[in-house]
Amino acid sequence: MIPCRRAGGAHFRSPVVDTIIDIVKWDANGLVPAIVQDEKTRDVVMMAYMNAESLKLTVETKKATYWSRSRKELWVKGATSGHFQEVKSVSIDCDGDAILLVVEQKTGACHTGHWSCFYREWQESGWTEVGKKVFDEKAVYGDKSKG
Repeated sequence: MIPCRRAGGAHFRSPVVDTIIDIVKWDANGLVPAIVQDEKTRDVVMMAYMNAESLKLTVETKKATYWSRSRKELWVKGATSGHFQEVKSVSIDCDGDAILLVVEQKTGACHTGHWSCFYREWQESGWTEVGKKVFDEKAVYGDKSKG
């Protein structure tokens, strides 16, 4: 079982996944933001949304699973690309309205080919690309400009 921390900092290691779900303050759409951090580098690699089912699956399988708001379906990170996120820990913030997943990120997290979805930084001249590209997104996902 994945170690989980609940609001208030108490450790929680129950096989009853529903108890984890009960702590979360879901938004009006039944979603909670999930911040994803790489275990090794400590980089924040992405933010996505989870619903109760995706959180349960994440805890049970140790593979990060999210809710795709655009496709209206569950989404296992890496199912298409092979760039899975092996979940090492799940935490919840003090208000219960945000999840932190610490993962072992395979290759890169961003569909643009970057290691992190946070590859642009605001500078005086505007948004500047500062993150590294680690894979060719067209080779992985196909050329979406054709079509």
